[in-house]
Amino acid sequence: MKIYIDGKGTEVRQEETLLEICRRNGIPVPSLCYAEGAVHRPSCMVCMVMDEATGQMLPSCSTHPAEGMRIVATGAEVSEMRALAVDLLLSDHRADCEAPCTTVCPQHLNVEGVLSWYDQGDYARARSLLAAVFPLPETGCGDCKAPCEKVCRRGTVDSAVSIREILRRLAEMDIPVTADPAGREVPDKAAFSSRLGAFSPAEKLRLARDTKTPSRCLHCACLARHDCRLRDAATAFGLRTPEFGVRSELPFKERRTVAGCLVFEPAKCIRCGLCVYNTEDGFTFRGRGFSMQVVLPEESRGHVREDVAALCPTGALCLEG
Repeated sequence: MKIYIDGKGTEVRQEETLLEICRRNGIPVPSLCYAEGAVHRPSCMVCMVMDEATGQMLPSCSTHPAEGMRIVATGAEVSEMRALAVDLLLSDHRADCEAPCTTVCPQHLNVEGVLSWYDQGDYARARSLLAAVFPLPETGCGDCKAPCEKVCRRGTVDSAVSIREILRRLAEMDIPVTADPAGREVPDKAAFSSRLGAFSPAEKLRLARDTKTPSRCLHCACLARHDCRLRDAATAFGLRTPEFGVRSELPFKERRTVAGCLVFEPAKCIRCGLCVYNTEDGFTFRGRGFSMQVVLPEESRGHVREDVAALCPTGALCLEG
């Protein structure tokens, strides 16, 4: 069987999908609800291609070829529709990609990373991140106007984390360390960076009540920020902020341990269904339409394995620690 993609003929097999055919021919087609070798159903529409004959947009991950079919896979109209699909998904994705404190640090210190190790009581690891940026016991924070504390999300709940004081304490500890390159994070200005939006009054009460770590940091940075297919797609399409805002009202940082190191954070879920279709008696859908959610019934937790995290296109399912 022969079809044409962007005007070029190619021999194909009926059992192949248009997505597989495009990729086999070196044509990059993004996808979020598809994972090679996994059960999936078309939902994200990020992999759209256009049927030249009808002008119809088709989900390439589930559409099979027909003799003589002419497909547009890289045109401007196709790209615009894919970008729109990503934009719509972002409106359901409530998360910070990066911690605000880290992105504004003039010395590019991984502030949230330091606070994370500090809260776990691993002062050596925290100091090793500091040592990548500062000549300990100096921190360079003395004359700084503390933009990290000004943008601290904890400040919108009650009061900002005393970041400079914590860094000073860590710097003065007598613990020999070797600098860890992960301590320096230079923001990629071209990369898309999701924003949470404002906390609801109920969220503020919950966060103030439940966040009892030594630093009081909310640890906003997404655990999957360096391996997020949704973020990669948004960056590829040049998106800066979601055009439609963030409609999701699911609570921020309401994480649930699923199995071992696997955690589930519903506010980041884009309902692609990969975790539903690839866990037996595990994740499931609840509700319909815009109110539909992916949930994990308590009695199903034992049926989910850690490796399902690799299927998730966002940080909704990821391995902690």
